[in-house]
Amino acid sequence: MKAALLQLTSSDDPAENLETVQELVSRAASSGADFVLTPEVTNCVSASRTRQNEVLRREAEDITLPALCETAAHHGIWLLIGSLALKSEPPEERFVNRSFLIDPNGAIVARYDKMHMFDVQVSDEETYRESAGYAPGDRAVLAETPFGKIGLTICYDLRFAYLYRRLAQAGARLLTVPSAFSTATGPLHWEPLLRARAIETGSYVLAPAQVGTHSASRGKTRKTYGHSMVVSPWGEVLIDADDTPGVHMVEIDPDTAEDARKKVPSLTHDRAFVGP
Repeated sequence: MKAALLQLTSSDDPAENLETVQELVSRAASSGADFVLTPEVTNCVSASRTRQNEVLRREAEDITLPALCETAAHHGIWLLIGSLALKSEPPEERFVNRSFLIDPNGAIVARYDKMHMFDVQVSDEETYRESAGYAPGDRAVLAETPFGKIGLTICYDLRFAYLYRRLAQAGARLLTVPSAFSTATGPLHWEPLLRARAIETGSYVLAPAQVGTHSASRGKTRKTYGHSMVVSPWGEVLIDADDTPGVHMVEIDPDTAEDARKKVPSLTHDRAFVGP
């Protein structure tokens, strides 16, 4: 199975970003990709709540989702929209960070709302309070595909190993981690965490990422780490996109997840314990 990770430098203009993504999805499909994955907040990277309120829409009115469903159907591919920033349904006033899995007919087969909010102070200059603007989800999501079950996650979820273990124990052989990872934490944390989740669960980890300096019409510009990555169930880094935007292809065999789990069947070795 050929997977294509799109590494993007999305702006705060959804229409502009959509045009870029459609072109890259088409390029990936023409190169033989069966499964194309985009990063977190594919439609809009913005640090300005005012700008987000101006350009974001509820799912039913969003421009990116139906257009990419149509693109997936046109090319007959599976497509993971890593996430879209969307307005919530009332009475919730915060946004939602939602991932979509689209089948080759253009139908939405799974939705996942990011559960863990990035509320951190990584430096004196860089503070995030994602929960102030986004409502967290409360449901883990597993999706059936011809190449195996996929467990959907987003970015900061990566630091919560229990989620990935639960997904793998429920049958996931592929775990998706679309991200817009901070440049403050990325150099030391990104690859080790991705490899850990793959090794712990005996799963492929596919992590398309935002990269570079994101242009903003309002508010501060954001910088993201990039290094879109695919890690095998044995912990090998099969692809590292470094800081290069564009299409990054890799061939994977989801059946090798079973081989890794037979060699190290740790998913079946849970123990009850007391304390601390």
